[in-house]
Amino acid sequence: MADDLNRALERFFDDRPEARAIFDVARNAIATLGTAELQVTKSQIAFRHGRGFAWAWTPDRYLRGETAPLVLSISLNRADTSPRWKEVVEVPGNHWMHHLELGDASDIDDEVRRWLREAWDLAG
Repeated sequence: MADDLNRALERFFDDRPEARAIFDVARNAIATLGTAELQVTKSQIAFRHGRGFAWAWTPDRYLRGETAPLVLSISLNRADTSPRWKEVVEVPGNHWMHHLELGDASDIDDEVRRWLREAWDLAG
């Protein structure tokens, strides 16, 4: 199973080493929270703890022009007002999807870790 996951991650990040490096830091930050299941699809990687709470995707697959290497989308039950968010969208079920562009691994700081903790707690 771990080999299948590693192969799926390798395919997902093929020719995107910068995005992979950022993802690995985000994945490690999430691992400190407790258990989280990883689901890799063609378009995104979902982190689940009871339900999905964070998703990583590479915008260059879908958008033209210059993009961040990785976007981390975090589900909260409120709209956070931080100016760091690229976009905040209300989705059904009293949830707000927050999209954060990540330029490098240092963008996964204490503030992002707090948002991930909040999302993880809400999901479980």
